[in-house]
Parts: sequence; C-alpha cells; structure tokens
Amino acid sequence: MIMVTDAASSKVKELLESEGYEGYGLRVQVVGGGCSGMQYRLGFDEARDGDKVIDKEGLKVFVDLKSALYLVGTTVDYVESLMGAGFKIDNPNVSSTCGCGSSFQV
Repeated sequence: MIMVTDAASSKVKELLESEGYEGYGLRVQVVGGGCSGMQYRLGFDEARDGDKVIDKEGLKVFVDLKSALYLVGTTVDYVESLMGAGFKIDNPNVSSTCGCGSSFQV
C-alpha cells in the first residue's frame, strides 16, 4: 500500500519519543480540502477499527480504508535541505496539484 522511508520512520519515532506519545504511531490520511479538492493529513494517533497497519522498523503507520484507495504506491519521506526540512509525500496516483502544492486531484 504505502512505503515509509528510513528517514521518515526515524524522524517520526524521534518526535513520538520527544512528545511522550508512547504506544502511538503515524496516521496517514487523505481528507477533502485545499484548492484541488484533496489533501494529506499526518498526525500521531492510535489504531482504529478497520485501519490498515504497516510496521516500519517498530513504527506503526495507520491508514483508514478510504484513504488507502488514494495512497496505493505512495512513499512518505522526510527530507532536510538548505531550504528547510519536512515530510514529503510522493503519490503516483495524483493527476494534478494546486499552485501551492498543498492539495491534489486523483
């Protein structure tokens, strides 16, 4: 379904530990919004009924069934550069994005 890079997994585990979220994992979700109609939401959460659960070296990644339809083949990465640092989502199902790059269409 989705792949989480080593860099993303390490960063999320670091953030979970520093914030004291023991037993939590990363939720990757697609929600309505933005100028193109859909956007990604990342956050710390616990597993819910019906979630797809991915284990990446001890990090639990949760994806609800609706979001899973839009995330097939997606890679979640964490990048650091001179321009800043943050999570990057590469989704091969996206047909277009908005000018600011925060929302997409499938």
